[in-house]
Amino acid sequence: MLDPPQRPQRPSHMLGNVSWEMLVYLECDYYQEQETESQPLNLQVFTSEKGSMCMCYCIAPVNPGEVTYSIFFLHKGYSKTYSVALERMDSLQVKDLVFFNLDYYVAVFLPGHFLHLVNTQCPDLMCCNFFLTGEDAKINGLHRSTIVSPLKSMVLDISTGRIFTPEINKQALLQFLWNSKLDSDRLAALHCLLLHIGSTTELETEIIKWISENVSTCITFDPIQEFVIASLYWRLCPEAINLDKHLPYTSLVCWNELIHGITCTTHIISLPMLKVQNCKGFWEKLTSSLECVNFAEPHLRFNSKLLWREWEKLHLDERTKGKRTTIYMTTIFEYAKKVLSNFNTCYTEEKLVPLLQDEDYQQQLLTGLMVVQLKDHLMRHLQYVGQKRTEEIAVDYVSKLLDLMYQIMENVWKKYSLDSWIFSLRQQGSSKEIHMFHFMCRMLKAASEMCLPLPPGFHTLHTGLGVQCLPLYTLLLYIDQGVLHLTETCVLKLLKELDKTEKTEKLKLGILTRLPEAIGSKVGQLPDVPVGSTTVVRNYVKLLFEKLRNKWPSMSSVDRTSAHIEFLPLNYLITILSEMDHQGGVASVDQGTVNVRLVEEVALKHTTMLLGL
Repeated sequence: MLDPPQRPQRPSHMLGNVSWEMLVYLECDYYQEQETESQPLNLQVFTSEKGSMCMCYCIAPVNPGEVTYSIFFLHKGYSKTYSVALERMDSLQVKDLVFFNLDYYVAVFLPGHFLHLVNTQCPDLMCCNFFLTGEDAKINGLHRSTIVSPLKSMVLDISTGRIFTPEINKQALLQFLWNSKLDSDRLAALHCLLLHIGSTTELETEIIKWISENVSTCITFDPIQEFVIASLYWRLCPEAINLDKHLPYTSLVCWNELIHGITCTTHIISLPMLKVQNCKGFWEKLTSSLECVNFAEPHLRFNSKLLWREWEKLHLDERTKGKRTTIYMTTIFEYAKKVLSNFNTCYTEEKLVPLLQDEDYQQQLLTGLMVVQLKDHLMRHLQYVGQKRTEEIAVDYVSKLLDLMYQIMENVWKKYSLDSWIFSLRQQGSSKEIHMFHFMCRMLKAASEMCLPLPPGFHTLHTGLGVQCLPLYTLLLYIDQGVLHLTETCVLKLLKELDKTEKTEKLKLGILTRLPEAIGSKVGQLPDVPVGSTTVVRNYVKLLFEKLRNKWPSMSSVDRTSAHIEFLPLNYLITILSEMDHQGGVASVDQGTVNVRLVEEVALKHTTMLLGL
C-alpha cells in the first residue's frame, strides 16, 4: 500500500474510489540503502476508525545508549521524534523495538526496557501519553524478544508461535493511578481510563474516589477540571463527525514538564493529498481531519477564555447600567431552562445531596451563556451539522457538565457518610461536614477558573455548610472574598431559622450588610423579615456618599497607600445619620425606627468598600 518514491515521479496508487499520493521522508536515502546490504526497515503504518493515520519508524541511534523512533501523525500534520535513554545495555538491538496498534494508542515496546503508549487522538501533549519502565512495562505472556505486530491489535511471539491480543487491564490501570506520584503519570492514567476503557458510572465513581483523596496533591493540573473536561470530551465525541476537533479534551493549555527518561522533538510535515469520491468510514474521517488542519482557524477548540470575555462584558453592562438586547438575554435564559430541565429530569428520584432548587440568577446566566457561546463556536466550524443539531449538542454538553459536577458531590457526600444529613443552620458542623465544605470550595475554585456553571442549589448548600462550620469572622471573610455566594434561599432560611441570641444577631447583621443589591431589595420587601430599615439605610448611605463625592471631588482620588488619610468620612457620616435618626430624618423614609448601631455597621461597610480597605 505504501512504497518508497520512484524517480522521476511519485507513486499514485488506487484503493477503491480513493487515490492518494504523498512523498515520505524518513531521514534516510532509499537509493543509498539499495546500494548497500539490504536490511529490513522497522516501519509500520497504522490507521484507526477515528480517521487517524500514523507511520512509525525506528531510527538508527546516534548515541549507543539511546533508542530513537519517530511517529508521523499524518492526520495532524506533524511528527514527533522520541529518544529514550536506556538504563542498561544488553543484546537487544533496534530491530527488537516493536510497534503495535491499540486503536486510540500506538504502543512502542522494547522488551525489558520500556513501554510507550502514544495517544494518537491527542498527541500534542506528552502528559496524555504513557511512558512506563521497569515492572510496569512488562506485557504478560510475551517472550523477552522476537515480537512482531502482524495485524491490528495483535502481537506475534515468534519464539513460541503464539499470537496475542494485548489489552489494557482496568484494575491495573486504576491501581497505577492510585500509586502514581508524578502528575504526568496521573494524567496519562486518567485519560487512558476515560478513553480506552470507556466512561461508565462505575469507572467514574472509582476516579472520583481518587480525586477526593488527591485533590490537593496534584501540582500541575486540577483533577476536578481534568476529569470533567476529559469525560465530557469522550462522552460527546460520537455525537457528530469532527466534533472531537472542536471540544476541549484537557483543561491544560500546555505541558512544559519533563518526563524522566524520554525527550521529544516536534516537526511539521507535509499533509497527504487525498481525492475522495463517495467514500465513507475511515477515508471520509481522514479527509475531514486533513481539511481541519489545512483550512480551519488556528484556534479550533472551544476555549473558556471566550466564555470569560463575554461573562465579563455582561457584568460590566450590569455595573454601568448598560442593557443588552432583550432577545439576547431571553435566548440565554431559555437555554438555561433547557439545561436545568435536562438536569432535573435525570434526578426525578430522591437526591442524596440536598440541593435546594433555588433561582440563582448568576448561575442561570452563566449556564445559558455557556450554551450560547458553545453553539456559536460549533456553528462556525460545523455548519453542515445544522443549527438545530448544534443547539442540541451545546445543551447536551452543559447538561452533562452539571451532571458530572453533581456526581462528584454525590460520591464525596457518600464518602463522608452524610446520607441522612438535614439542611439545618441551627446545628454546629461536624468534622465530616467541614471536610465536605472544603471539598466544595475546591469544586468552586475549579469551576471559577474555567468559568463553568455549577448545579442549581450548589451555592445555597455551600453557604449553609459554611454557616455551620466556620467562625463568624472567617465566614464573613469568605463572603467578602467571593468564596461563598449569598443566595436568596439561603438568606431567607438563615433569617427564619436562627434565634435572636447575640451571636446569631451578629451573624444576621454581617450577612445583611453584604447582600447583593438584587437580593437585598427582594428580602427587604418580604413580610415578617426585619430588614426593612436595613434596606433603607443601605440606599440612604449610598445616596449620601454620592452627594459627598459631588461636594468633595478629591474624595475619589484619596491615596489609599498612604499611612495617613486626610478624609475619613466614617465618623462624620455616623454623626450625621445619628442626628437625622434623632430628628426623624431617616425614619421618615421608611416611617419606622432606625437602629443607630445598624446604621454604624452599614456605614462602616460602605466606607471600607469605597476606600478599598
